[in-house]
Amino acid sequence: MPIDATRERSDFDGGRVATIAASHWIHDSYTAFLAPMLIVFKENLGLSNTEAGLLSVFMQEASLLQPVIGGVADRFNARYFVILAPMVTGIAMSFLGVAPSYLALAILLTIAGISSACMHAVGPVMAGNVSGSKLGLGMSIWMVGGEAGRFISPLVIGAFIPLMGQQRMPWLMIGGLLTSAVLMFALPADKRSVSGLQARGSSLRQELQGKGRLLAPLLVILVFQIIQSVTLVTYLPVLLHDEGESFWLASVSLSVLQAAGVAGAFFGGTLSDRLGRRLMIFLSILPTAILMLAFLTVSGWARFPLLVLLGLTSLSVTPVVMALIQENFPNNRALANGFYMALSFGIRAIVIVIVGRVGDLFSLRTAFAVAAVVSLLSTPLVFWLPAKPREEPQPPGTAAR
Repeated sequence: MPIDATRERSDFDGGRVATIAASHWIHDSYTAFLAPMLIVFKENLGLSNTEAGLLSVFMQEASLLQPVIGGVADRFNARYFVILAPMVTGIAMSFLGVAPSYLALAILLTIAGISSACMHAVGPVMAGNVSGSKLGLGMSIWMVGGEAGRFISPLVIGAFIPLMGQQRMPWLMIGGLLTSAVLMFALPADKRSVSGLQARGSSLRQELQGKGRLLAPLLVILVFQIIQSVTLVTYLPVLLHDEGESFWLASVSLSVLQAAGVAGAFFGGTLSDRLGRRLMIFLSILPTAILMLAFLTVSGWARFPLLVLLGLTSLSVTPVVMALIQENFPNNRALANGFYMALSFGIRAIVIVIVGRVGDLFSLRTAFAVAAVVSLLSTPLVFWLPAKPREEPQPPGTAAR
């Protein structure tokens, strides 16, 4: 590889990474409308916890398309998936407030889910391609965008509905429309941003060889980590509202969790570049389980410091896992990321229903306790993962001259 090309691969393009993360921020601001809105849907439509949780499944089911989207992105310029996602998702989620029935909610959430699948299959890989050797940092900034959106969204909905009413929610789509218009010019189709999406000389099947020690424990860890995150992010507002808190306070509590998650997402991936992916995953799962149990023993304002700590620990693991996947599948990053995201969202959809059912049969408090305890079972498997990030192999025939 020529010297300047080598330098290009190793340079960290902060401006481009920040732009992609900003699109993630706006996009996930819209998808995060759903958790606080479950309170409204339960009251207006008389839904059970299981029926309310199933609405999240309609948005998650499209994630099964992510390997297909990733496969396309590995061979073609898929930047439009990222550019159009804020607009499509913004329109669908803003119309939730005027949806007349459960079926209408399901259709709107399915549309938003397809758009979200495009964003999350392609966006992280585009960010990774311009992160050079600082892949963990790039994934952290990508995740900071998403967590910032999920932090702001409950505040917006928590204030908008009491002040303006849910019938005026369609006005909120304006942010998504403007974002997509800006991204059309801010994400040009230059070689650096899209070249890393093309296949680089080996198939995913070839790259899977010898990866059993990585993938087997990672799958189990993924399941238990999702149980943690789904219980917290999806059902926290409902739990607090069921226990007598106002819609505003229940929404703010989720924002506190997500605000701390911004810092957790940034430091999780960034520190994993230095300390190793394995240690950072361990430092997420174990403390989160302990903090969830502690959260159930306190009430009132004493919960807020625990929510801050929960945000720091529970939301720090995702950029670490994404970096781990991309560095182990360097020639098929988008496809591998698509499989990971599809699996993640698919498991998440199942867990949402199970947690909601446990909440209906017993209580959401019980569901929180069970999620905390079972997640502890995955901690020994963390030590089967690679201890440190490994160097990304060069494609054949690209040795420096």
